[in-house]
Amino acid sequence: MTERERFSAWRTNQFLSDWGVSTQPYPPDTLPHISCRGGHFVRCSSPITFSARRGPLKKRMPLQSTLSGRGSDSTQVVNTQWDGKSYEQLRQQCLQKGVLFEDPDFPATGASLFFSQSIPVQIEWKRPPEICDNPKFIVGGADRTDICQGQLGDCWLLAAIASLTMKKEALARVVPHNQSFDHGYAGIFHFQFWQHNQWLDVVVDDKLPTVRNQLIMLHSASNDEFWSALLEKAYAKIHGSYESLKGGSTMEAMEDFTGGVGEMYETKKAPEDLFTIMKKALDRGSLMGCSIDITSSAESEAKTSTGLVKGHAYSITGLEEVHFRGQKVKLIRIRNPWGQVEWNGCWSDNSREWDYVDKAEKTRILQNATDDGEFWMEFEDFKRNYDKVEICNMSPDALDDDTKRKWEVNIFEGNWIRGSTAGGCRNYIDTFWTNPQFKLELVDADDDDDVCSVVIALMQKNRRKLRKEGLDLETIGFAVYEAPEEEDQVGKDFFRYHPSMARSKTYINVREVSERFTLPPGKYLLVPTTFQPHHEADFLIRIFSEKKADAIEMGSIVDADLPEPPMPSPPEEETDEEKGLRRLFEQLAGSDQAICVTELQEMLNGVLSRRKEIKFDGLSLSTCHSIINLMDVSFQVIPVY
Repeated sequence: MTERERFSAWRTNQFLSDWGVSTQPYPPDTLPHISCRGGHFVRCSSPITFSARRGPLKKRMPLQSTLSGRGSDSTQVVNTQWDGKSYEQLRQQCLQKGVLFEDPDFPATGASLFFSQSIPVQIEWKRPPEICDNPKFIVGGADRTDICQGQLGDCWLLAAIASLTMKKEALARVVPHNQSFDHGYAGIFHFQFWQHNQWLDVVVDDKLPTVRNQLIMLHSASNDEFWSALLEKAYAKIHGSYESLKGGSTMEAMEDFTGGVGEMYETKKAPEDLFTIMKKALDRGSLMGCSIDITSSAESEAKTSTGLVKGHAYSITGLEEVHFRGQKVKLIRIRNPWGQVEWNGCWSDNSREWDYVDKAEKTRILQNATDDGEFWMEFEDFKRNYDKVEICNMSPDALDDDTKRKWEVNIFEGNWIRGSTAGGCRNYIDTFWTNPQFKLELVDADDDDDVCSVVIALMQKNRRKLRKEGLDLETIGFAVYEAPEEEDQVGKDFFRYHPSMARSKTYINVREVSERFTLPPGKYLLVPTTFQPHHEADFLIRIFSEKKADAIEMGSIVDADLPEPPMPSPPEEETDEEKGLRRLFEQLAGSDQAICVTELQEMLNGVLSRRKEIKFDGLSLSTCHSIINLMDVSFQVIPVY
């Protein structure tokens, strides 16, 4: 058993011991057998022995992969249906039985719509053939005019879909071809989304929520087209409900559509070459969005005198330079996902500025512009009126072969575990060093430069889906240090006396924090953290570089002078509290001597709440999950979507 494993075991035992719970120490390479049925059960029986090659109590080490061009494992698709069946298997099964598919994983009920409120109106779930006479999956190709917002506050998602329609290869992956309401129709459709370093194939039935025969969520401007409405339903499914899609960042959906990594710029503080940065991003195949900040909830989606909407997500669909009265003018094209309400200032659809532009150039740029929610404006007006720009840099496997440049990507998955790897930010120097650490080596400088461009993105996993369990986004960030020569986990003294070379601008409670840096070639130490220690979450960290970079996870050995775990009391010497705990376990466990995580929570809270000398608010479900995880030696991989 390594020192880090001893550290995890000791902290777990110490935590339980401090609360009056007797824990059983075992020899270094033995642990009680743990059965994790469904990933949530623990069973106590006789100890079993493991070889030194795969020791017990091993923390879930970050998984690493590297992307460079095509052929990465991340391009493989995982079926998410509960029975493991693929879309085609389910479709053929329905055709053979002569029935239309009904999704047991996301049924047409109120629970799929809302988790915190009752349904305010009478909603009917209808299939497209019940809504119109001749439904089509896609009419004339999927484009950004097919996206009109419904009653749900998910304009961030719609803006991302509008941007996606401009990238035909990426769109074809998210919305697979050969789906229709004609030949082979079985009431089943499927879509693909990127989630935490893997692509998921998400199956849905085609029952959609309606009121008076009208779709109430995302819909197409054409009443007989349904690809966008079904896409929204599939995205709601992976997050648990439609309500889970309320509020968000365009960047989040862009990443889920491409596997890319996001950057955010404030237009009032942006670099002077922001136009060039955005133009290069389009050349790379990046997706982009923008928004106007609000100062209060009353301003949300308030329309300004210039036709712009505050607190609303827009997609950026083009950048051009035109000749106007003897000089070049920079223009930007923006789309409102409402499909209407446009900018009415300079360079809007019918403004006089277009009269001074060459006719052929005007025709090419405007392309028969109508009141479709899309408009042009001068870039300086854009910076004055909008506050934020979001850029989603596409990962190499999401780019087509014609894209001018591609990123090199290193990917790690890991977790912050209370008492083990949840050390908090640099303010908590005594625990900061226990956070996961990654060494990054930048060897080659960028072309025509002597520094290396790097984008580092830290993402917390599954938090939107966990909303209905009361778990919200953690406040996260990271720091980058010049790495010492040793190849192991760096200790507390290093961070006490060495400042960071780069770091995230702030700690913030968003799904992903990302920053772009230019660093000289060399070795660096990356430390991702939550703001406060002992806060648990799973994370994904991605390192994008223009040239290939090497990255490894640190920490196979941690030197720590730890006391031995407390010895258990012999049965004849157990305290009344320990006897009560044993009786409660036997009562909950039954004959198989196994308890689930909620029963573990009930048992520990029942015992610890009796302690009068301390303030105790109860153990969270997340903490009980971690207790089981630290003792799990079954090594079963239970997928969580």
